[in-house]
Amino acid sequence: MGTRGGGLYVGRRAAAVGAALLLALLVALLALAALYGRCRQEAAPPPPSPRAPGPAAPPPPAPAAGSVRRLPRHLLPLHYDLELWPRVRPGQEGPFVFTGQVNITVRCLQDTDAAVLHSAGLRSRGAAAVRGPLSEPGAAVEVAGLRQDEAGEVAVLELRGRLRAGRRYVLQLGFQGRLEEDLDGLFLTRYTDQGQSSMLIASQMEPTYARRVYPCFDEPAMKAIFNIRIIHDPSYVALSNMPAIDVCEVKDENGSLWTVTTFNTSLKMSTYLTAFVICDFDYVTRTERGNEIRIWARKEAVKNGYVDYALNITGPIFSFLEDKLNVSYPLPKTDLVALPDFGAGGMENWGLMIFQEASLMNLPSDEFTSRKAMIALIVSHELGHQWFGNLVTMNWWNDLWLNEGLASYFEYLGATYVEPKLSLDKIFYAHVVQPVLREDSEIARSLSESEDKIKGSFSLMSLFDNITYSKGASIAWMLSGFLTERLFIRALTSYLKEFSFSNANQDDLWTHIQMVVDAQDEVQLPAPVKQIMDSWTCQNGFPVLTLNLTSGTIRQEQFFNKNSRKSTDSYNNTWIIPISWMRNGSSQPLTWLDKSSKMFPEMQVSESDYDWILLNVNLSGYYRVNYDQLNLKRLARLLENDPKAIPAVSRFQLIDDVFALTDFGYVPIETALELTKYLAREDELFIWNVVLLNLIPENLESTLKNHEVYPLLKKYLLKRMLPIYHYYAGFIRQNADALEDDYFAQVYLEKLLATACWLGLQDCLDLSSELYAKWRDNPEYKIPFLIRRTVCCYGVAVGSDKEWNFAWEMYNHTDSIEEDEDILLYAMSCAKESWLLYRYLQYGLSDTLFSSNCTSVIISHVVTKDIGHHIAWEFVTENWPLLSQGYGHELLHDVLKAMGRFVKTDVQIQELQVFYNATLEEDEREAITMLLESAKLENIERRKLLIKIANWLEKNIDD
Repeated sequence: MGTRGGGLYVGRRAAAVGAALLLALLVALLALAALYGRCRQEAAPPPPSPRAPGPAAPPPPAPAAGSVRRLPRHLLPLHYDLELWPRVRPGQEGPFVFTGQVNITVRCLQDTDAAVLHSAGLRSRGAAAVRGPLSEPGAAVEVAGLRQDEAGEVAVLELRGRLRAGRRYVLQLGFQGRLEEDLDGLFLTRYTDQGQSSMLIASQMEPTYARRVYPCFDEPAMKAIFNIRIIHDPSYVALSNMPAIDVCEVKDENGSLWTVTTFNTSLKMSTYLTAFVICDFDYVTRTERGNEIRIWARKEAVKNGYVDYALNITGPIFSFLEDKLNVSYPLPKTDLVALPDFGAGGMENWGLMIFQEASLMNLPSDEFTSRKAMIALIVSHELGHQWFGNLVTMNWWNDLWLNEGLASYFEYLGATYVEPKLSLDKIFYAHVVQPVLREDSEIARSLSESEDKIKGSFSLMSLFDNITYSKGASIAWMLSGFLTERLFIRALTSYLKEFSFSNANQDDLWTHIQMVVDAQDEVQLPAPVKQIMDSWTCQNGFPVLTLNLTSGTIRQEQFFNKNSRKSTDSYNNTWIIPISWMRNGSSQPLTWLDKSSKMFPEMQVSESDYDWILLNVNLSGYYRVNYDQLNLKRLARLLENDPKAIPAVSRFQLIDDVFALTDFGYVPIETALELTKYLAREDELFIWNVVLLNLIPENLESTLKNHEVYPLLKKYLLKRMLPIYHYYAGFIRQNADALEDDYFAQVYLEKLLATACWLGLQDCLDLSSELYAKWRDNPEYKIPFLIRRTVCCYGVAVGSDKEWNFAWEMYNHTDSIEEDEDILLYAMSCAKESWLLYRYLQYGLSDTLFSSNCTSVIISHVVTKDIGHHIAWEFVTENWPLLSQGYGHELLHDVLKAMGRFVKTDVQIQELQVFYNATLEEDEREAITMLLESAKLENIERRKLLIKIANWLEKNIDD
């Protein structure tokens, strides 16, 4: 699955930090679904229509997801005969229900007098006798009663006799459930198409929502085949995993006509992959190697060609993965459906993949690589699941990374195959490895958890995180590196063929890799594959390697925050670490560190300043490197003289590692700053981005601007930024479209330009004013999207009320798209006049100018600005009675968090306390006091750090 809740799959990696970045760029595509969910106040909905027929008594509400009760192993499901009937007619208002019937053929593995299966939030409509199938007559057993355990999400069929081991039975269950608009299970969603209000029904079953749709054995290893029928309104089309084989009509109890769509028998699969969509969409189609591919979307979107790009890449990625893995795709058709509203970036259901609209849609006129890349990444991720997850599924959720980590790995291979302008190694390190290294050092969980840990109240959704997706992908990348890609793919092919239509665990993958390693003598490993790989997947965190050049010794330890951990805390984890390395520009043979410390005589260097070592070349291993001062000085000198002597990805890694080491107390900040001296010769935007994110985090811009470090930072950084700034500013002025193939310009140029303007570079301020004025003179003109946010912000900031009023006018323009609305909502907070900011906040209170969800956004934008935090605070305190009705303490918490960045003394805390003592309950007051105390300590530490940076800049500013 892709990322949950508006992130990328890239899909729940959620998100998938890289995809999240790309989605931010792609929000323009929400224009395609832009007639709902906007900040601006909309017209009231149409009056309700008559209800469709349905049972009078509504089913009980579904329990919250998270209960992980394992089923007894008495029964094994073989086949489901499932009928679903959502009682929905076009234009109808809720509440909505669905009814259904499921007949489950099971094999009894152990004598039992009860049948236990999953069911959540469903009301029984009768459980018939449990009988043997026609091939085994005479095995009927009566049902004594049906007991629902809502907390455990199970239904228990209590029997009058016993089910006998070795025999087959059919469980017959009628049910009904609520059809909610919550984006889980079977859900309804409303949207606008061609100016008309419409609705559709769709499903999202992963991880444990199938049991909310039909009673089932809802565990990934309990695979079965499915025969599915959907009864629906005749104006809709029904889709499921398999092709439709029959469409007929049926009348309900009131004589109303419904359509029955029957689908072909599925392949053997897990319940979480069953999928249903009932909609009034159009589609585009093409066939690739006998696989009929259809992309379904709103009629307006299909007509305008918004899904053509997704259609054009889906077939080639399928073929690429088939050829790469040497395993054919086993289904005759594949539907990809773009929903206006969906909880994940994408979901890999076999034969019926479901996506957020923005994940599949692209304006045909838009040639920018970044937008296409985001679509290619998400589609490629879900297609990777057709092998890793659908064909071979993890035994249990503790090995979810076998699904998500491997799909995330192939996501980048597939995307760069169809978009060869993307640099695979750069995009993989910038979007996958580097962000998860930052996160993994703070999270206390391993990639593969023990099966026992995931039970009871454990939240399965917590597993759909960056560790599962990005660390899993990074581990796969490391495996491919030290095995060679050829052997890694050979092992994956063997694994896929062995466990097709079945399940596997982590050890099964290690076994197949070991088999491939044993069958050749080209690659020699220092230990069995399981021993090597368990050290990476079964332990928390990752190592940092410390290299001593004089002795040639490398020492490993777990990377942890030395500033916040007690000296008594013990970290005894050790890893078996592949070390790719380079000496004086020449690649050296791979070596291994298989103990806590080891001497490598070949890494001892001479006294020459030109004798240097680089470890973990191109970030091929999942770890950080801490060099001694001797090597760092030599690397810093090398960067100043010949930066290209170090590969671009290794330069990125070197800088990211040293700033992370600084943050965690391994090296002083001065050490990191030494590696920035060369930056005037750095022409890679993705490297500049990591420098700027470390030196000028966005949430600290206003803090830094009010500190004595600012003028020093300005002089030091601008001197180094000018070459790359002028290079890109030239494109912006002359022909921004020439950057359409420059992926990193589209993703990172905004940060470079925003920093140049923030540092007061006059040319940057002039450029913003020029482009903003051009837009004011001709509202049809489009500011290049890759810098639109910065240009609008500084266009307003350096202008007067005329510029602000124009932004307000364009925000309220009926044709403005949601991305531009979000940009303008932000830009209006950039005003430098206090009265403009105060007026803006006042506008935010008006329910005729904004819908309520915008007020908190406006306050949050203003509170982070140089002059805005005091204005926003005064506004919140003055208007708290009104604000608290709409937002309550969540808004106050967010505002106080922002205010906390400016708290340096107890007196300032007391000033804030005066207000919240009068507005919060005692326990909430204590929590906020702790938050502010913590912020004060952080600010004191930050001030010490900024003094060190200022002192270093004073000495090095003219270098």
